[in-house]
Amino acid sequence: MLSRVADSLYWINRYLERAENISRFLEVSEAMALDCPPGSAEPWLPLVEVTGDRHRFDTTYPDATPKQVVRFLLQDRSNPNSIVSCIAVARENARQIRDVITTEMWEQINDLHWSLQDDEDIWREPVQEQLRIIRRGCQLVYGITDTTLSRDLSWLFSQLGRLIERADKTSRILDVKYFLLLPSPEEVGGVLDELQWITLLRTAGAYQMYRHSVQQAISPAAVARFLLLDPIFPRSVRYCLQGISDTLQQIQQLPNQDTPDDLDCLRGQLLARWSYVRIDNLIEAGLHEAIDQLQQDLNQLHHLIQTRYFTSADLHSIPTDPACALSSFTA
Repeated sequence: MLSRVADSLYWINRYLERAENISRFLEVSEAMALDCPPGSAEPWLPLVEVTGDRHRFDTTYPDATPKQVVRFLLQDRSNPNSIVSCIAVARENARQIRDVITTEMWEQINDLHWSLQDDEDIWREPVQEQLRIIRRGCQLVYGITDTTLSRDLSWLFSQLGRLIERADKTSRILDVKYFLLLPSPEEVGGVLDELQWITLLRTAGAYQMYRHSVQQAISPAAVARFLLLDPIFPRSVRYCLQGISDTLQQIQQLPNQDTPDDLDCLRGQLLARWSYVRIDNLIEAGLHEAIDQLQQDLNQLHHLIQTRYFTSADLHSIPTDPACALSSFTA
């Protein structure tokens, strides 16, 4: 497989996952807005923080309003992380490799892209309904991919992009929301306190599975444990890291080496550290610091994948470097 094909497959899935996450974030924030003063952008601004675009937003929209936040994240073409921009880039990557992906995949991505090109049409439907359509459109691409694409390198690089993006966004939404939602002592256990944590779980697409898995009252530590460390929930960080590790092993298919290279080291270290840590230890050592380190490691993982697989002429000439100097982590 040519490196440019692997690169396109990887980014198609990263951008679709990003668009799907943002659509769900916005959809759930509509509910949170009911508890805030009319016209307040307070429940929306954390979503801009999650995408890492706060400076760009503040520059473009100095007088923040809820509608401006929605516009910025949904259809602002000057924002590379808006839903419209993400789907446009995914569609362009898909167009370049139409002979590799299935016809059904291309048709769904193309239809989703063109459904968002009329700015006025986007606002004809209630925003929440439009976001639901986008979210389901992205999920439909996942389903079509799962049922029509052979389990070869095309499938593996698609999975890799989706899982890395998912782990990143789950950790980011928890990091941004966790400290904003921590109530004052007198509010702990109150109705509003519980509603806010339910909203966080729904933002991460995790509420129903949390209820099935965690047979106790909602608490900050239990929510953090589920989103970070649950081994079977498909949006938890640990589950994604297990999938990333398994996928990379299938892509590499290399004989056992006495000394692993940087990519092997980081893959193994990430999986081990997030598989064998307790949530109490993470919180005590500093949850924000642990998540910040995770995001740095995911960025480093992306860089190593890009260097190894996307900058070579083809995937049969992959350089290996036995060096293993990576960031440390204690919890």
